[in-house]
Amino acid sequence: MNTTHHSARNRRPRIRFRAAGLLVAGVIVAASGCSSGQPVETKAKPATTVTATVTTTPEPGPTVTETVTAKPKPRPTVTVTHTTTARAAAAGSGSSQDDTGTCSIRSNAGNCYSAGQFCRNSDHGSVTTNASGAAIKCTYSSNAWRWTYA
Repeated sequence: MNTTHHSARNRRPRIRFRAAGLLVAGVIVAASGCSSGQPVETKAKPATTVTATVTTTPEPGPTVTETVTAKPKPRPTVTVTHTTTARAAAAGSGSSQDDTGTCSIRSNAGNCYSAGQFCRNSDHGSVTTNASGAAIKCTYSSNAWRWTYA
């Protein structure tokens, strides 16, 4: 009996050794991917390609506008003197102050200017007298050229 018992003991390590060997072989075969030894086809999945296009439009630059206001330059003073002879008034007829000859610059109608009236372009800066003899000057005020008392 001793021999049977002794041989059973020897068998156990062998069975364990064989089982461990089979286990290791199975792991190796499983790791290789196939037990038949044929090559395995693998299909690569297509990679996703992302393309981003950025188009920039430059912002418009600031618009610079410079406003220049031209100021009229005074022209040379031109004084025109008209010499007239005073007429004697007939008895009973009245005479106007324009006939006295006191104003040196007259309107296109031949009348003396008075303060507050507009000046002609040719009269800018000129000095004359009104019908009563008061001095008036063509000056620029309130956005217009007007006759004002000098």
